[in-house]
Amino acid sequence: MSATAEANKRSTRTSLPLNWVGVAPFILFAVLFLILPTIHIVIGAFRTADGGFTLMNLRGLADSSIMGAIWISMKISLLTAFLGCLGGLLLAIAVTRGGLPAWFRDGTLTFSGVASNFAGVPLAFAFIATLGRLGLVSVVLRDWLGINLAAIGFNLISFTGLSLAYLYFQVPLMVLIITPALDGLRREWREAAESLGASNAQYWRMVALPVLWPSLLGTFALLFANAFGAVATAMALTGSSLSIIPIILFAQIRGDVLQDPHLGYAIAFGMIVITGIANLIYIVLRTRAERWLK
Repeated sequence: MSATAEANKRSTRTSLPLNWVGVAPFILFAVLFLILPTIHIVIGAFRTADGGFTLMNLRGLADSSIMGAIWISMKISLLTAFLGCLGGLLLAIAVTRGGLPAWFRDGTLTFSGVASNFAGVPLAFAFIATLGRLGLVSVVLRDWLGINLAAIGFNLISFTGLSLAYLYFQVPLMVLIITPALDGLRREWREAAESLGASNAQYWRMVALPVLWPSLLGTFALLFANAFGAVATAMALTGSSLSIIPIILFAQIRGDVLQDPHLGYAIAFGMIVITGIANLIYIVLRTRAERWLK
């Protein structure tokens, strides 16, 4: 073996560990805060208080209150995923294909990056300060326009109010995900459609939307999982007045009255399965969409 080849081999052996230094914090974070807690939850879902194996925790999911909370969470997740996809798609089309100035697109994407991660107590407080009974918008509508939101049945601490709060981060998340897919639509496709006499509506219905369909379905699944697992915003905004499954989970693990940690593990296990399936659908459809847009 030549001296150069030997030196390259020695360099590869010495540099390989250094290549992993950069990702080591991420791997450690994933193991400590994702993999190990998930394993602990799965094991706890099949254990009794004294450490024995049982299926009773999973059978407890059939309780009417838990099933009702799951159904409410499913409805909120489906509704906000659909409206988030629709609103985010229209906004993304406007900033990418609507001929708006570049600064507006940049500003929209920057805001979407911030808003898609704005949740929990700050988001709940923002909505209470805006649409609560004494919120800014509520007071302006009441005093200036004579519209009393409470009198016409609007209640922020309700299914509708929580759905509005979720849409605040669902729509921007949709914008961030679907914008690259819209950018991937080739100009040649539109030109070919126009040369064949297709109108703008026909182009979107027959060319663009079929190409975007895997991305749209995948993003819908991701938004569903995003809303289904959200707990901090719901806890801060509605407390215990709206029974959704993350709040039931919190009550079973940390509550003073309904505390049953192993039933809580079973609820968490069920949520992991549902959100895992939704994320798997997103990954599969996203992969198909990327093949189309290459």
